Amino acid sequence: MSLLFKGRAQGAESVRVGFFQSIFMFFTDHARQAVNSLGELWRSPFASLMTIGVLGFSITLPSTLYVIVKNTEQISEQWQQASEISLFLEKGVSNADAQQLLKRLRLWPEISEVAYIPADKALEEFQLLSGFGDALNYLEENPLPAVVLVVPTSKHASPTAAGILLDKLRKEREVEIGKLDIEWLERLYALINIAKDLVTLLAVLLFFAVVLIIGNTIRLNILNKKDEIVVMKLVGATDAFIQRPFLYTGFWFGLLGGIMAWVTVLFILLWVDFSMDAFMEKYQVDFNITAMDLSTLLIMLMMSVGLGLAGSILSVQRHVKDIEPR
Repeated sequence: MSLLFKGRAQGAESVRVGFFQSIFMFFTDHARQAVNSLGELWRSPFASLMTIGVLGFSITLPSTLYVIVKNTEQISEQWQQASEISLFLEKGVSNADAQQLLKRLRLWPEISEVAYIPADKALEEFQLLSGFGDALNYLEENPLPAVVLVVPTSKHASPTAAGILLDKLRKEREVEIGKLDIEWLERLYALINIAKDLVTLLAVLLFFAVVLIIGNTIRLNILNKKDEIVVMKLVGATDAFIQRPFLYTGFWFGLLGGIMAWVTVLFILLWVDFSMDAFMEKYQVDFNITAMDLSTLLIMLMMSVGLGLAGSILSVQRHVKDIEPR
C-alpha cells in the first residue's frame, strides 16, 4: 500500500516537473527567437534603419501635431479665463446695490471670479489710457457707468455656454448692457476641431502606410528564407514556430521606431518652445509647452509596436503558409 502511494506521489511529482519544465522551455524558446530576430536586424543595419526610420518618422508627425493641439487647448483655456463678460450697470445703481449684485453672482456655479469697477475709477482709468487728460475734467458728470467683470468657470467658458451665461446675466435688474466678444473664441474652437480632424486623418493614413511597409519588409525576409522554411517544414516544424521569428522582427521594428519617434518629438518640442516663448510674450501670457508624459510615451510605444506586429502578422499568415515542400 505504501509502495503504491509512493509510486503515485512520484508520478505526480514528475508530471509537476514536466509541466513547469515545459513552461520554462516555452519562454526560453521565445526569448531565444526574440534575440535571434534582433540579431537579424543587426546583421543588416542599413535596411533595418531604413524601415525603423520610416516607422519612426511616420509616428513622429501625428504625435507632434497631437501634442501641439493639446497645448493649443491649454492656451485657449487660459484665454477663456482671461475673456471676461462685461456688465454695464444702470445709471441709478448705487454702490450698495452693486455689492448686493456681486454677492448674488458669487453664488452662481457658472461663475469663477467677479470684479467690480466703480464709475469714478472707470473714469480715472479712461483718463489715463485715452490721452484726453485734463479735458475730461470739464465734463459736468461722469458718462461712464459702473462695470462688473465676470469670469466664467472653465466648464462654462466655451462659446455656447458663455453665451447662455451672458443672456442670463443680462436679465439681472441692475444690468443695462452685457457684452462678451466670443467671435474669436468660436474661431479658435473651430480651428482646434479642424486640427483634431486633420491629425486623426493624417495618423490613419500614415499608420496604414506603416503597416504596408513593414508587411512588405517581412515578406521580403520570408522570400529570402524560403529554402530554410521548406527544410523546417520537412523536419516537422509548425507554421506557428516558423512565423514566430518574423513576428518578433515586426515587434522590434515597432519598438525601435517608437523610441525614435519619441526622441524626435522631444527635440521638435524643445525647438518649438523657444519660438513659442517669444510669441506668448506679446500676449503677456505665461505658457510653457507640455511635453509628453509617461502615459503618452507608453501609448506611443504600444501603438508603434502594434503597427509593427500588424504588418508582420498580415505578411506571415499569407506567405509562410504558401511555402510548401514539393
